Amino acid sequence: MKTSQTVLYTLRDPPADAVIASHQLMMRAGLIKKLANGLYAYMPFGLRSFRKVENIIREELDRAGCFEIKPTVIVPGDLWKESGRWETMGGEMLRVKTRGGQDMVVSPTAEEAFTYLFKDSITSYKQLPVIPYQINTKYRDEIRPRYGVMRGREFVMMDAYSFDADQKSLDESYEKLSKAYRRIFKRLGLTTIPVKADTGAMGGSGSEEFMVESTVGDNTLILCPKCGYAANVEKASCKPDIATDVNGEPQIKTEKPIEKVFCPGVETIKLMETFFKMPGRQFIKVLIYKVFNSSLDLQNAPGGKTFKREMENTARPYYPVSFFAVAIRGDLDVSETKLASVLKASGAELASENEVIEYSGAPHGFVGPVGLTKLPLLADESVMIMRDDGKFDVCIHDTVTGGGEKDFDNMHVEPGRDFIPFMTADVRIVKEGDCCPECGQKLYTKKGNELGHIFKLGTKYTKAMNAVYLDINGKQQTMLMGCYGIGLDRTLASIIEEHHDKDGIIWTMSTAPYQVVIVPIKYEGDMKEAADRIYDDLVAAKVEVLLDDRNERPGVKFKDMDLIGIPIRIVVGEKNLPEVEIKLRSESESRLVSLKDASKIAAATVHAELAKLNA
Repeated sequence: MKTSQTVLYTLRDPPADAVIASHQLMMRAGLIKKLANGLYAYMPFGLRSFRKVENIIREELDRAGCFEIKPTVIVPGDLWKESGRWETMGGEMLRVKTRGGQDMVVSPTAEEAFTYLFKDSITSYKQLPVIPYQINTKYRDEIRPRYGVMRGREFVMMDAYSFDADQKSLDESYEKLSKAYRRIFKRLGLTTIPVKADTGAMGGSGSEEFMVESTVGDNTLILCPKCGYAANVEKASCKPDIATDVNGEPQIKTEKPIEKVFCPGVETIKLMETFFKMPGRQFIKVLIYKVFNSSLDLQNAPGGKTFKREMENTARPYYPVSFFAVAIRGDLDVSETKLASVLKASGAELASENEVIEYSGAPHGFVGPVGLTKLPLLADESVMIMRDDGKFDVCIHDTVTGGGEKDFDNMHVEPGRDFIPFMTADVRIVKEGDCCPECGQKLYTKKGNELGHIFKLGTKYTKAMNAVYLDINGKQQTMLMGCYGIGLDRTLASIIEEHHDKDGIIWTMSTAPYQVVIVPIKYEGDMKEAADRIYDDLVAAKVEVLLDDRNERPGVKFKDMDLIGIPIRIVVGEKNLPEVEIKLRSESESRLVSLKDASKIAAATVHAELAKLNA
């Protein structure tokens, strides 16, 4: 390709709203153009690199035994109603109506579509397992789209879904895709951190995210320097720590009765520490949460019968809105993501002050676990743990809690004696310095962005949408599913985040729009003849080459090609002929080689670099 045959434009300065390297460089290098907030078009050079990412993903999935299909982007709302997610998916799902009044969805994800497409095609265990995938456009109505294509409203994703007969088969499919992901990211030249993760609105279990480190990452990663434990903070757990008293000694069970203490205005843990002269780890704080679309059965829970339960026209009964009290040790915080996951809900948020008073009888800061009857109580495992036999292991003793009325706290509260929770679960936020659940080493944190996510869905969608098959005994069984996704746009942006310098992008050989650029000082006379000769030789050697035939100053050409990031630059100048200059974008020095050897050296470098990435 010659530059005169395409559109090449660059910007000296990045747009004001571009704050991360990939957004700045993609705009400056002319790889993308903004159409509207969160909507970007790929221009010629950007699209070439995008297709490289797409093709590597496709090659590795095909190699793993998957097959590609092409569903529609717009899908009937009836499929989402059948799965139960029409009501429970958040506002980021774009719903539209046809002129005939039919509800439609602009796909934010594709579990429903894939389940529908294959539930009638697969009738026997002999046809399983299968792993179809798509590489297709998605839309999520992000509240705050930012960072260019890293978090846009419209984006392209690879979605793969495995359909399996049993758990063993699902585990094998999951492992197959896990290995494919590792090869994909290696071939792209990306350093990823696989971490345990929450499955979010898709549901399921056995979840792993593939992260890249980023100073502006949306995710906090919890990592162990010793054993390699890695988890998203939304999923991370830690080794239980022993709650100690004011003297640093393990807390001891008390026989003292509850004592009410008048403490006006002492509404926070910090103020309680001063008032009671005790550490925060000796208190229990109780927070009231408003919970959305929980599918737990709350009929026998305190207050459960007062919450409206949707039973009709849904795959699973759920509570559009319910309320929970959460008891946690005073020095810890609640993870709303963990809480929503435990409650099988689409989300959870702190209740308003009026709602807190309505359900607990006390304002925020004085809510306690004793005497709660209008809503179920969940105790974090820092407070107590429910065993399989229904009994509790109590982790905190002789504690202080809210008194259940304004300006009063309770002293000498004993969990298990003075209150029994409806359920217990790990909902604490793990922090740097907590101990690894695997080896006990102190954990540390990093910021990261998610590129890919794999998890086991089980029967969440196949059961709701009646995707069944006949087993070896002729009995009807529900298929198991796994879900596997990679965001192509943010993967491309992440390559730039990892591979750039002050002058621009440094593409990996596998993702560069062109592998070699030939820059004649002037495209005329002997320089034109030499540049054309190298160009023809590289094309014959199956190297992707760009010839910069623009009538521009050499400095402009060099700066543009450094900005765009093409891995190898060959400069043809009249003074050096019959030698030419070769420079790698990743290196600062260039070297002179003979004209007749230039194409061979460049081609050998390209093929060696690709072989290293593909090994």
